[in-house]
Amino acid sequence: MLKEEKRLLRRCIADKKKMYTNHELATYSTLLLSKLERHPLFAEAQTILMYYSLPDEVQTHDFIEKWSHSKNIILPVVKGDELELRYYTGKQDLQKGSYNIEEPQGELLTNYDKIDLAIIPGVAFDSQGNRLGRGKGYYDRLLKQLNAYKIGICFHFQICTHIPTEIFDKPMDEVWSEEESFIPNK
Repeated sequence: MLKEEKRLLRRCIADKKKMYTNHELATYSTLLLSKLERHPLFAEAQTILMYYSLPDEVQTHDFIEKWSHSKNIILPVVKGDELELRYYTGKQDLQKGSYNIEEPQGELLTNYDKIDLAIIPGVAFDSQGNRLGRGKGYYDRLLKQLNAYKIGICFHFQICTHIPTEIFDKPMDEVWSEEESFIPNK
């Protein structure tokens, strides 16, 4: 039952995304990330876990490039059933990996306590900070290892009233879209 609920929610969000042009999603991404870079925790952070976006996610490519000159940007790399974390060293060092995602080839980060802030993608988030991923569990396994402050980012139409959760799901400390940001009601 839970799997079916999640599958239907993923489909609903995918259908909503089709209602927006690439230009609109790019504009929303720029709005969201320009607000996020003014967050006190972002300003203080030296090492930030991000993600190199797929076309239907909050678009992070330019943002990562911009901040990689003054902060350590860490990106995930799919290795089997896990995500390993590597330093971003520039666009020239990215290679297509699993799921056609551009992945960094930089130095491996093994001490997750070095991460000051984690910016996490999701298919959807709710007011309790719960996150719905793409269904493979990569971030579920990673999040339980992170002590860093976690901000989930998405487009406004990806914020839902309720996301079905399981015992292993880790809620975000904050959730941001281009229209709002909030600290979850935990």
